[in-house]
Amino acid sequence: MATTITTEIDNDGIALLTIDVPDQSMNVITPVFLADLAEAIGRIGSEEAIKGAVIASGKASGFMAGMDLKYLSAMLKEANTGGPNLGALFEKVFTLNDLLRKLETCGKPIAVAIEGTAMGGGLELALACHHRVLTSNPRVTIGLPEILVGLFPGGGGSQRLPRLIGVQGALMYMLQGKSWRPAEALAMKVVDELAEPGETVAVAKAWVKANPGAHTQPWDVKGFKVPGGSGQFNPGFIQTMMAATVMTTKTTQRNIHAPHALLSAVYEGIQLPMDRAIRVESKYFARVVADPQAGNMMRTLFVSKQAAERGARRPAGVEKMPTKRLAMLGAGMMGAGIANVAAQAGIEVLLLDRDQAAADKGKTHAEAQMQSRIGKGMTPEKMAEALARITPVTDVAALKECDFVIEAVFEDPAVKAEITQRVESVLGPDVIFGSNTSTLPITSLAKAWSKQENFIGIHFFSPVEKMALVEIILGKQTGDAAVAKALDFVAQIRKTPIVVNDSRGFYTSRCFGTYVQEGTQMLAEGISPALIENVGRQLGMPVGPLAVSDEVSIELGHKVTVATKKALGDTYVASLADDVAAHMVEIGRLGRKNGKGYYDYPADGGKKALWPGLAQAYPLAAEQPSPEEVRERLLYRQLVECARCFAEGVLVTPQDGDLGAIFGWGFAPYTGGPFSAIDTIGAAKAVETLDRLAAQHGERFAPPQQLRAMAADGALYYAPAKVRAA
Repeated sequence: MATTITTEIDNDGIALLTIDVPDQSMNVITPVFLADLAEAIGRIGSEEAIKGAVIASGKASGFMAGMDLKYLSAMLKEANTGGPNLGALFEKVFTLNDLLRKLETCGKPIAVAIEGTAMGGGLELALACHHRVLTSNPRVTIGLPEILVGLFPGGGGSQRLPRLIGVQGALMYMLQGKSWRPAEALAMKVVDELAEPGETVAVAKAWVKANPGAHTQPWDVKGFKVPGGSGQFNPGFIQTMMAATVMTTKTTQRNIHAPHALLSAVYEGIQLPMDRAIRVESKYFARVVADPQAGNMMRTLFVSKQAAERGARRPAGVEKMPTKRLAMLGAGMMGAGIANVAAQAGIEVLLLDRDQAAADKGKTHAEAQMQSRIGKGMTPEKMAEALARITPVTDVAALKECDFVIEAVFEDPAVKAEITQRVESVLGPDVIFGSNTSTLPITSLAKAWSKQENFIGIHFFSPVEKMALVEIILGKQTGDAAVAKALDFVAQIRKTPIVVNDSRGFYTSRCFGTYVQEGTQMLAEGISPALIENVGRQLGMPVGPLAVSDEVSIELGHKVTVATKKALGDTYVASLADDVAAHMVEIGRLGRKNGKGYYDYPADGGKKALWPGLAQAYPLAAEQPSPEEVRERLLYRQLVECARCFAEGVLVTPQDGDLGAIFGWGFAPYTGGPFSAIDTIGAAKAVETLDRLAAQHGERFAPPQQLRAMAADGALYYAPAKVRAA
């Protein structure tokens, strides 16, 4: 008996197949669902009384998402631990493709009623139906986002979508993982019809009743032509594929495998009959699944991210503590950004700064950011409501009745201590106080708040509106209530949290800095700045290390170095990178903010270019390293610092480490993060490489003892029974 699909046949002989996968908030594809779908397809095709069918969802959450994570994760894990060979893996991944092909060739008209979100395999199921009815609710989205987590549409999506809307349009959406809203989906012919919310089933049934003979897909009709053309001798098709290949290579630097597998599947499959085309798709999909990359990306970018956002690190037994009235201390770009996202989340914000002009400027920043989103999810009405929640103030007394405080004032312990104490005099020590610092130890800052268990670090990234990550830092005395309050606030503003323990630079700033420092160190050694920058991008980082330094501000980095030297005294290990930054600040090249740093930034907004003066300041060495050597240094300098953070207990879980790296400083997403990368490389190989680099370039590459022990034991970060944080 089917447990995921119920079938009802009305008086017109139309079968309504309602999908409701038990114990799931959203319908997903499970082995049981596949078995139930196979049974339903057989019944539709064989029973004469059934004239056609409508597929719908029984869940209010939407139509259907993709593959069940447990099912897919098991498949990925099996493929990467000596499991099935490619032939056996092909048969496994072909199951869905085979079923959907049987659905569209069952000899009866099949319509789908998409009442809510349809993503991945859910949309691929819909594409295999003969008629697609989508709700007109403008909040609903449908799409094929698999590329964003290291996969590509493997249930016929790479073959049916190009046959519906043309190769160029299909590739544009699949390669970017973009979604459609209802009106756009109809205009592009991804769906055939829109219906009022709640009416999709009735409209779909009416179509089946009116079209008893419409049981053949367009691509199964003799003489079918792909919109826009296809085939080796079609100039438009060849140009599209060539351009897509070049653009994809530029975007991925050939680090991510799924986009190139998708291009191959589309190129080959679109020239074949559908029965052959879906086998080609499954062949490439199996290859992607067999590569560890897909598993790493899926785990971090989807599984770990969702778990973090659902409160994986929230203390048990603490009641929900939503923020209703936020005291935002500091109306600079960071404070204004936090105020902006909080107000949009429905939180009242008191935005405090030293004078009214500065406080008002913060609100003006929020207004400009909202204005730029008009028509992109923001309406004038929503904007007015959000802005009304932000009140610029200059008197600490105005903060009364605030239930959460976030401080984002100047990065100086004395300045922070002064405002912290002033706020406590108004609110009292029982309110949770969060400090938005990127480097200063939370335990030290907490001394300015008399109830230190209520003091916590809450590190945002700039620009706040765009950056998804928030790093929660626990001081030595931070209590569960403070952790819960901070995580609940992050959930309210819909960002992704990680939780780390206190140290100078915490996790993200400390490890991100190594990328910049190693690039600067190589510049000082006479390595070509163009080589450094290009290899940084080829590694998968958003920009090269010198460009990053310019964006963050060379001056800011130098100030952090000076403060760190002062705090650590004789234990601080100086480097050539420190000297380079000091020199750049001395000659007034502070970074993008003043139009000149390692790059020159034309006043007219023209394209930036490396500063020619670098050649005089840091002459090129006679012998240049290979790109592979530069890549190795940039990668492993980050990996070893991340490993140290775990070994020292700054990080508690590898999941936080991988999420923080990718969403915090743009660490190469295709790896799944530094800990996934080390597991894939193997601890033994990583230690061998680090020892060689340490011998060549210094102790900064020396692996921690924990990683050496892992190498000896063959242990993995993602095997908690074997490896734990300190």
